[in-house]
Amino acid sequence: MADLFFEDFIVGEVKTFGSYEFTREEILAFAREFDPQPMHLDDTAGGASLLGGLAASGWHTCAVMMRLICEGFLERSAGMGSPGVKENKWKAPVFPGDVLTLRRTVLESRSSKSRPEMGLITFRFELLKADKTIALEAVLVIMMGRRNPGARLA
Repeated sequence: MADLFFEDFIVGEVKTFGSYEFTREEILAFAREFDPQPMHLDDTAGGASLLGGLAASGWHTCAVMMRLICEGFLERSAGMGSPGVKENKWKAPVFPGDVLTLRRTVLESRSSKSRPEMGLITFRFELLKADKTIALEAVLVIMMGRRNPGARLA
């Protein structure tokens, strides 16, 4: 049952959720299955790349971000899907042993003009390493059900 609705997300609000540790085995398994580039599969190739070592695929970090979003708040929200990702930036490589935490910032919130039962919220999501380096930054919109459909916002 949802306990978070459109009205609960305040522009400017910043929250941090969960953490996830990347293991060498998981990085290799993901790369073999979905992104078999040498820097994700081999220590020597990773070391010779711009990444500086065996590193997780950017798509792997995106999948982990989605997991942390779901576990952090989306599973208990009135989420209605997303019209898309506005921006996705891989800012720092993720290595075996890195623990990433999700930081969420509410950038914008607006009521839907055509569907009064929902609003659209623009979020910035960042996956932070232990030293606060941003590994991944994404901006996306989530459609969120309203607690009181059709009510005017102040």
